[in-house]
Amino acid sequence: MKLITNTQITVDGVMQANGGNNSTIDPGFDRGGWALPLADEESTDYIGDCYLRADAFLFGRRTYELFAGYWGVRDDLDNPFVRALSSRPKFVASTTITDPAWAGTTVLSGDLETAIRELKARPGGELQVHGSGQLIRWLLEHELVDEMTLIVCPVIVGAGTRLFPAEGKDFALDLLESRRFPTGILAQTYRPSGRPQYA
Repeated sequence: MKLITNTQITVDGVMQANGGNNSTIDPGFDRGGWALPLADEESTDYIGDCYLRADAFLFGRRTYELFAGYWGVRDDLDNPFVRALSSRPKFVASTTITDPAWAGTTVLSGDLETAIRELKARPGGELQVHGSGQLIRWLLEHELVDEMTLIVCPVIVGAGTRLFPAEGKDFALDLLESRRFPTGILAQTYRPSGRPQYA
């Protein structure tokens, strides 16, 4: 399977709390919910179609718990997010979750790199990562990402956790697809292609 990350970010690279403020999950952060006012039918359908393409999902612990508490308790299977997440295998990288309640979940708690490489070696199309910023940074550092889709919302939040670290590995990227939606959201899919060239 190809490992594909799918991340909503702001123009200044923030990925934290795109869906809303939550003082339990994001204490002290009051700029959440920046993506929802920009959503339109076309971009929402695009993201839903992405979920439906997945053969399996990979999550970090925080995103897994958030999704399990929201999407995992819903049964409206006409919703593409609910349909995809309830019917596909889910893997969560965690050393603290031992007995996941969300059906179809496997906890990856040992050698994470080996476990993910084994998942990628399985037949199938897409192993998707949504949210899970800490996990995405780790996956990039270990060069496990095959494609990354950035859904860039036209807003500068000015604070919050950013997708990319202040320092890390450098990557050249091939642009595979670019889409623009009515509210100005841009979806750009890239494939890492080695190290950049510097002048």
